[in-house]
Amino acid sequence: MADENKQEGKVDMQAMMELYQTLGTPGVGHKLLEGMVGSWDTTTKSYMEPGKPPIESTGTCEQKLILNGRFLHQEFVGDMMGAPFVGIGVTGYDNHKKKYVSTWMDSMSTGIYYFEGTADPDGKIMTQECLGDDPVKGPMVWRSVTKIVDDNTHLFEMYGTDKSGNEGLMMEITYSRR
Repeated sequence: MADENKQEGKVDMQAMMELYQTLGTPGVGHKLLEGMVGSWDTTTKSYMEPGKPPIESTGTCEQKLILNGRFLHQEFVGDMMGAPFVGIGVTGYDNHKKKYVSTWMDSMSTGIYYFEGTADPDGKIMTQECLGDDPVKGPMVWRSVTKIVDDNTHLFEMYGTDKSGNEGLMMEITYSRR
């Protein structure tokens, strides 16, 4: 009905409100986010140059559901390449797009990065992509993979594909529940 009205330019207020209410209600896609709530210790490996060992650092992460379970809010504190580092992320499941959507901001940038993607059928792996403009490498596709190893361990991997089409592992973060 909503598609018919959209095409004809008619507005059925009742149908419209029901659609918005349905799309605005947390559902199955939000269950993955619930398991990520908590206080976490992190170990980060940053891969700066191919063939060289990663730079390792530690940090903490607090994650909580906001807006009545619609979004997961993340606050990350640690260091990156020897400098203090703070990051804020928000992840949700967009019932309309049927995709996970995320934003990320941190103290090493003035940009807001937008990712979207899907989870595997059992909800253990979420894969998202972002089109970005790396200040050093130029336009890139970033691919993040979040793996739920178990209730107390998550692994986050970030890959970058440069303009030549080569994808490389940029970072791994292991989250261990406190």
